[in-house]
Parts: sequence; C-alpha cells; structure tokens
Amino acid sequence: MKTLSLKLDDAIFDETEMLTSKLKKTRNRYINEALNIYNLFNKRRILKKQLMKESRAVKDNSMEILSEFEKLIDEEKTI
Repeated sequence: MKTLSLKLDDAIFDETEMLTSKLKKTRNRYINEALNIYNLFNKRRILKKQLMKESRAVKDNSMEILSEFEKLIDEEKTI
C-alpha cells in the first residue's frame, strides 16, 4: 500500500465523515472504494471515446462494401 497526503474541501470532508460513520467504514476504505469506482468509470469513458473514433474510421469503408453488395444483389435480380 502507498501512503499519501490528501487535501479535501471542507464540505467533501464533512460529508465523507458523515457517510463513513453511517456505513461503519474507515475513511481509508471508503476513499479506496470511491477511487476504484471512479477509475472504472473513467476507463469506460476512455474506451467509449476510442470505440467511437474507431467506428467513425471504418464507417466509410463499411458503406463502400455495403454499396458493392447491393450492386451484386441488383445484378443478380436482373439475371
């Protein structure tokens, strides 16, 4: 485990103290769990951006292939 110094806004600290008391958790455990959830959230957000970017990159190529398939189907119908 790593030790670090953390500065919190007074309102956030007060709310955290109230919640840890009600949840019967240590402040350290509560902050670790909160950071874990926040890390998961941000990983998914980054992945979403990456997937959107890659999706846009292949969109044009996919539309070209679809057009070619449609031409083949149209040609088959005329035969």
